[in-house]
Amino acid sequence: MQTVRFALLGCGQIASKHGAALSRLVPGAELKAVCDSNFARAEALAATHRCRAFNDFDQMMAEIGHEIDVVNVLTPTGYHLDGVLRVAAHRKHVVLEKPMALTEHEGLQMLQACEAAGVQLFVVKQNRFNAAVQKLHRAVRAGRFGKIVVATVRVRWTRDQGYYNKDAWRGTRAFDGGVLANQASHHIDLLQWLVGDVHTVSAYTARRLVEVETEDTAVAILRFGCGALGVVEATTATRPKDLEASISILGEGGAVEISGFATDEMRTWQFKPALPEDEGVLAEFATKPAGQDRAYAHAQYLRNVVASVRHEAAEIVDGYEGLKTVRLIEALYKASEQGAEIAIPRAAPNRAVVGPLSGAGIRAVYPAPAGQLYAAK
Repeated sequence: MQTVRFALLGCGQIASKHGAALSRLVPGAELKAVCDSNFARAEALAATHRCRAFNDFDQMMAEIGHEIDVVNVLTPTGYHLDGVLRVAAHRKHVVLEKPMALTEHEGLQMLQACEAAGVQLFVVKQNRFNAAVQKLHRAVRAGRFGKIVVATVRVRWTRDQGYYNKDAWRGTRAFDGGVLANQASHHIDLLQWLVGDVHTVSAYTARRLVEVETEDTAVAILRFGCGALGVVEATTATRPKDLEASISILGEGGAVEISGFATDEMRTWQFKPALPEDEGVLAEFATKPAGQDRAYAHAQYLRNVVASVRHEAAEIVDGYEGLKTVRLIEALYKASEQGAEIAIPRAAPNRAVVGPLSGAGIRAVYPAPAGQLYAAK
């Protein structure tokens, strides 16, 4: 059976989860190389996973590109477009960390480049693969909630000034985005995935406890196409430590809440009528299994990438799914700026044609600093 060979572009904090997953937890995967402009960082990660280290992407592809099937782009969000275009030019599949992009236009450029190259674009949404979230998803699809009334996500994390001062890109509009675009993007994705398309939004954002360009706190109200309401509360101004990243769904047939730092601990599971299987749900999903690897959810996601590259049945989150979150987050920022409820733009059709593949848009205003293309997230 085909071994799917990976390389990592960007060797920061999130790369440790990708490296661990690909080295130990994903059958049929092999990590061949890592690349970062900070060569010491690349060398350290390569030593851990016994693969090659590079500080230049073009050099890596020139030397061992024929040995690579997939490149995981793990750089700050503002560099995603550049990374995806370079990987697609080498006709390699792309795994892209969240959020896909800071603007819909950049996301569409990525999609067009990958389609032209005949490669797949996967956007990491590992929270969908948490066991408790999968259980909730099955309940929604089975219609157990009946008419959904309200769905809420709360991201209450701690990111102090020291966190933002670690790297120049953190907290910037051009390369990072605020709490909505960065920290809450997974949870906003879960709302759409579980409840359906959002038709209108209103939002408020604020910068309360840190000195950065972007917001550290946001609250939003969503109106779903099914008639349900949604609430997003997101902040990195929780002090002195993290509280939760939770999601809850309330409907005429029942209520479910999943909490924990990583949205993986079932807190409430109640339905009427109850089923025999409901009795053991909290016991099974209230906590993560003892000894579960911290890269578990990423591994579940990457297993599906391997299957898809092999042309096997797979549950994937592709570029069009990733673009839904980008479109919604852009609308939330627009609603905050205008102080009004606004409609979500209609989704772009598949095989969308956008302008020339260039670094236009946000990059025209905030050009990438020289030599920092592969700076790690």
